[in-house]
Amino acid sequence: MKKQPRLSFWQIWNLSFGFLGVQFGFALQNANASRILTSLGADPHELSFFWLVAPIMGLVVQPVVGAASDKTWNRLGRRSPYILFGAIVSMLAMFLMPNAPMFVKAGGALVFGVVMLALMDGSFNVTFQPFRALVADMTPEEQRNVGYSVQSFLINVGAVIGSALPFIMTASGISNESAGGNVAPSVIWSFYIGGSLLLISVLVTVFKTKEYPPEEFEAYNNITEEDKETKESFWNLLMNMPKTMKQLSIVQMFSWFPLFLLWVYSTTAISQHYFGVPIDFNAKTETNKQILDAFNEAGNWVGICFAVYSLVAALFSIVMPKLISLTSRKTVYAGALAMGGIGFISTMMFSNHYLLLISMIGVGIAWAGILAMPYTILSGVLPAKRMGVYMGLFNLTVVVPQILSGVFGGPILRTFFGGDGICILVLAGIIMILGAISVFFVKESDKLKTIYKN
Repeated sequence: MKKQPRLSFWQIWNLSFGFLGVQFGFALQNANASRILTSLGADPHELSFFWLVAPIMGLVVQPVVGAASDKTWNRLGRRSPYILFGAIVSMLAMFLMPNAPMFVKAGGALVFGVVMLALMDGSFNVTFQPFRALVADMTPEEQRNVGYSVQSFLINVGAVIGSALPFIMTASGISNESAGGNVAPSVIWSFYIGGSLLLISVLVTVFKTKEYPPEEFEAYNNITEEDKETKESFWNLLMNMPKTMKQLSIVQMFSWFPLFLLWVYSTTAISQHYFGVPIDFNAKTETNKQILDAFNEAGNWVGICFAVYSLVAALFSIVMPKLISLTSRKTVYAGALAMGGIGFISTMMFSNHYLLLISMIGVGIAWAGILAMPYTILSGVLPAKRMGVYMGLFNLTVVVPQILSGVFGGPILRTFFGGDGICILVLAGIIMILGAISVFFVKESDKLKTIYKN
């Protein structure tokens, strides 16, 4: 088998640079979608059902795009055509979603907003999934740990900027106020800027990264003519996935279920617990300006909290490779999830919203681990010829927990917590600690253990 060349740091950097922009989009969506949907008339206690469109799009899109990109080659490359197409559609959806009231009237604005959320998340997934496979394609095994750590760093730098954009817009003099049924201008302009930066950063990766031609890629990965002719059904691939992938799926369940609760209910939780917004608040019918202002201020503060946890994740991504070499990937992974669980639980313990930034330290450490560690572990056990489709299938372990969280989050909030959003963040912390425990049941590749220790 021909030895795959090592990449320079800047080649790895350019390879993952597009993640910076994609995360602008994800961060703006995560921090502001609930705020936008609430402003358009959604019941805060039913938000998880609206959010279901996001993981469902991932469920449909990622395996299909992963399988298709395995078989694609043109002058842009193998993964790059999908990355570029997804980025263009993402930008358009980001421009349209916060402007829903401009296109349709009354209740139709909420429907339009949900449709744009689905389109936005679907196109994010078209871009995001091939990026995961691209890093595995282009880096030799001994550099994948660094590759995914750089990826995690750039993702979180993008998330810091994206999450803080509404706050920055407000500080720059753009209005953060909104009349009933409309979205604040600070959020609208944030989506304009985020969408533009998304496309620009993806263009850097597409034009700065030269993917290996099929013959060269096959030589590096020992893919034979027989391998290329062998076809497996989706069901067979699913049933015969590596054991490590199945074990990681349990960890993913305990990781992404609570993350989805954070994204959906953080605005509700923080506005209620720290800003005095009533549990039965409805932004579309509320006439009390003081309460509306408190809700919008809470929305900006959610963005700051998300920016802080993303900043912590970016910094932790830098030290992760060193921590892995000193301990093990499983130790770092489990420790990160445990810190996240503690961070979630601590959100209930403060009376001042500024102290929430302490909670975000733990959440940020967990987020860094979740973005990088499963993929470094998984890449060592996946066949190169099926890297794209298996990375797409692995996305099921990301979206299925989110779908379950979306289905059950609202009923749990109403039935067990009486609509008190902060309680559901505590539940998220308990679930994430279970995820930390489940890491120790994952079996790693012995080959990669040696590589990353050396």
